[in-house]
Amino acid sequence: MFGNQRQVFARDRGHEDHSVLKELTDLLRFDGPPHRFLAELIALQCRLVGADGGVVFRPGEKNRLEIVAMYPLLGTETGCLDWIAKAKEHSLGVISSGEAAVEPEDPTREVDDWPQRYLIILPVQNEESVRAAAAFVVEVGNREELLLCRERIELSLLSLNYYEIRWTLRQRNTALDRIRVALEILTAFNRSGRFMSAAMAFCNESATRWHCNRASLGFLNGRYVRVQAMSHTDKFSREMKLLQAIETTMEECLDQDVEVIHPAPEDATYVSRAAAQLSADHGPAAVLSLPIRQNGEVPAVMTLERTPEHPFSALGEIEAVRLACDLCAPRLVELHGNDRWVGTRMAASARRSLGVLLGPKHTWIKVWAVLVFLVAVSLTFLQGDYRIEAPFVFEAATQQVVVAPFDTFIKTVSAVTGDEVEAGKTTLGVLETSELRLKLAALKAEQMGYQKQMAASMRDQKTAEAQIAQAQSDKLAATIRLLEQNIGQATLVAPITGRVVSEDLKGQIGAPVETGKILFEIARIDSLRAELYVREELITTVKVGQKGELASVAHPDQRIPFVVERINPMADVVNDQNVFKVRVQLLERREWMRPGMEGIAKISAGKKRYVWIASYRLANWLRMKLWI
Repeated sequence: MFGNQRQVFARDRGHEDHSVLKELTDLLRFDGPPHRFLAELIALQCRLVGADGGVVFRPGEKNRLEIVAMYPLLGTETGCLDWIAKAKEHSLGVISSGEAAVEPEDPTREVDDWPQRYLIILPVQNEESVRAAAAFVVEVGNREELLLCRERIELSLLSLNYYEIRWTLRQRNTALDRIRVALEILTAFNRSGRFMSAAMAFCNESATRWHCNRASLGFLNGRYVRVQAMSHTDKFSREMKLLQAIETTMEECLDQDVEVIHPAPEDATYVSRAAAQLSADHGPAAVLSLPIRQNGEVPAVMTLERTPEHPFSALGEIEAVRLACDLCAPRLVELHGNDRWVGTRMAASARRSLGVLLGPKHTWIKVWAVLVFLVAVSLTFLQGDYRIEAPFVFEAATQQVVVAPFDTFIKTVSAVTGDEVEAGKTTLGVLETSELRLKLAALKAEQMGYQKQMAASMRDQKTAEAQIAQAQSDKLAATIRLLEQNIGQATLVAPITGRVVSEDLKGQIGAPVETGKILFEIARIDSLRAELYVREELITTVKVGQKGELASVAHPDQRIPFVVERINPMADVVNDQNVFKVRVQLLERREWMRPGMEGIAKISAGKKRYVWIASYRLANWLRMKLWI
């Protein structure tokens, strides 16, 4: 489609190179938007290397490539569409890898078959990542010419980075200029300590900085906006039609809470009827009204007017005005509220409070406030059940332990945790008696010797010696009876009918035990009671006979009634707290109840006001802390 371009390029290369380089120099001074610069750069690169076309691809949504710029503009020729489609396929790999690619347009042709059309795809990147890919289609006569075209495109592509740097610096300079102007206005504004002088300084500086014929500042007063200051005007009358028109324009801006510009842009979505009327009646003029916001509200409005030859259309200029208003807004609102007679300030504060309380705004907040008030009144005057909360543990009403009768070793264990036993019939375990039996045999032999000695002394009429031998024999007899008694106690038998609740001793067979060590605990689980641990500050309200309910951790959905049976008069320390044990009698029994289960019990202590129930702990704590 562009077959003659390469011949022209080859015939007049020197002259055209000079022209293209001059265009590149001019392009480096380009001040337009980025999309126009990119289009001009692609066109210049195509002329520089004699390319038939060029295109820039950028990753879009879902990793799809979209065309940012191209040269020449897309036509309907099939060839043009074909090479762009092929370049798009190769551009995906270039963007992902960051490496340039040179591919023949027709891969079926021989490599040395010159002249031939090639696709040159280069990554467009900065220091961080690859942002796009630039693809060109050129027809070259040999490989040296192909390499030359690639080098020229790569060198000319560097101008894009230079343009981006200039564009970024220009944007930053513009932003700094806006900040500088806003700070200069703020500096002049802050020199005044009274509201009227500060408002006049703000209006005068704004009118001067943005070349306005008039700058007006209005504050919301009730339902209407009232002009408080006007540039280069010390006094003005409320009857002035100009003043009324400005206030109407300000109300139009405040109601919409948006910047209102006249003449309005074609895509404007706001109403600018009052601003247009102000311009028609007291102009012609270009009008800009901005809401001055403070804490999410719009207490004031700024209106600027200047000649229609310079309308407020530049976005940067409007942002500068908005920045100045935002910087000055806190002090303006503060001075407007405080620089008044004390009675006026009090009346305004009361009006605001009543407006918040009785006005149409914040409906749900007011509903919640009413509900909170009703709840507070209910808690103050209504009474409810006062219940004392305490942890508890189930324990058996009848429980007995089996201890080791002498120092020995565990020989056998017949009962484990949970086994049911019968009094006097069930063997719990057997203790080792071999050592006792050896002692018993030795003592019996020694006793036999003393008895023979006593008989010999009696035969020889040695009365004293016979009495001594008799005493020694009696002493050994007592020891023998003790050993026989211990051997008889070595077989441990259940003392009561119930269930074994102690730990399993099967793992301790052969272990030594001392006299008095608890080996088995047997409890009757058919008759349980609960032991409550009431805190020290609550025990004075607990009385014998009070009723309540308890819930176990194992079955929190079941409530078991009880009655207070006994209060331990001595405090115990549990978990670093003073508590009193309160024994209660269970009025109901459940099959799942077992000794040792824990939970929470609540004792009913009569009727109390809800406010007292909620605050008595804090009140008692304060009494203790503040008591001297």
